[in-house]
Amino acid sequence: MSSMSRTVPPTADVVIVGGGVMGTSIAYHLAEAGVHHIVVIERGELGSGSSGKPIGGVRAQFSDPLNIELGSRSLRAWQDFGQRPGADIRLDSVGYLFALTSDQQAADFEIAVRIQNSLGVPSRMIGPREAHQLCPYLSTDGLVAAAYSPTDGHARPGLAVQGYARAAARAGVAFATHTTVTGLDTTGDRITAVHTDHGRISCSTVICAAGAWSERLGAMAGVHLPVRPVRRQLAFTAPLAPPAPRIPFTIDFASTAYFHNSDDGLLFGLADPDQADGFDTTWTPDWLTLFRAAVQRRAPALADMETTSGWAGLYEVTPDHNALIGRAGTSHNFLYATGFSGHGFLQAPAVGEIMRDIHLERTPFIDVTPFCADRFTTGVPTRPEIHVV
Repeated sequence: MSSMSRTVPPTADVVIVGGGVMGTSIAYHLAEAGVHHIVVIERGELGSGSSGKPIGGVRAQFSDPLNIELGSRSLRAWQDFGQRPGADIRLDSVGYLFALTSDQQAADFEIAVRIQNSLGVPSRMIGPREAHQLCPYLSTDGLVAAAYSPTDGHARPGLAVQGYARAAARAGVAFATHTTVTGLDTTGDRITAVHTDHGRISCSTVICAAGAWSERLGAMAGVHLPVRPVRRQLAFTAPLAPPAPRIPFTIDFASTAYFHNSDDGLLFGLADPDQADGFDTTWTPDWLTLFRAAVQRRAPALADMETTSGWAGLYEVTPDHNALIGRAGTSHNFLYATGFSGHGFLQAPAVGEIMRDIHLERTPFIDVTPFCADRFTTGVPTRPEIHVV
């Protein structure tokens, strides 16, 4: 893209920190609305943070109305991505399938499905036999029920980042890659400039979309963004012969082990409950021991499949596993969209719209006040999300 460089302009109206799917979505939506002089600052290449690790799930199966609405609106945007902004993200609408192994899990998901249905999401509870038909790898032994929504699926986050970035660049957005924010200037309750290792930018608004690095940026602005980085790992199987059947994005809810189709094999993942916080993104294949132990019970055929490569990336986790979205009360021109706890890619289109509207002081399509960053000190209630993948 011709507007991508390590050179930062001396002035901007809006500086977005973070060049992942969230930052590029925000840039695209702002530019589409006619906002000019936007600069996106990225410490590496675009999409080199959490967005570059291809789990790629997109869904509206959540347990509370706000996350359901964010997921549902984003699903529609992902489905239309080929026309707006115009890119192939390899969306595969195979559905999401949560395998449930206790009566309590089934009861919780039944409540969630009723809420989803009331908001137009076509999810439903199904029995073990139908779950096995949808995903032949699933064992019905010990399977109580499953939750399934046919319009969910998965896509390629890297392609989405590039699609948003190219469209934003065509609209005049500048991208400063391999550029690190080193400080902020403030006057009263406003940020007046962003300092980087490639120069200073005077600006009117700063938007934090820095993912796992957001707490550091917030501290520069005097805003507490309680985001901690947690490593998550995944692996790819060797090519399968015969080819794997086309299956939903399947999750064993009890263990968090998940898998879905990927090119000529399968993608495997699992959230290690003992993973320490930190920015380490070294891929350590020994975590597969946990995955294989989990699928030995739930999808035995996967336990012996050969894996050839993998990734490690960072989740940006908040105390209640819900996002931080809003405008800071202490620095009025500091906005933030971060802490998505693994849901950032799937919610990025809707959040791009919301951040556009917050910046333009318009009413967003949904009230995101429950996701304000100061909820942990002021007591604004949110409902902890039960889906952790």
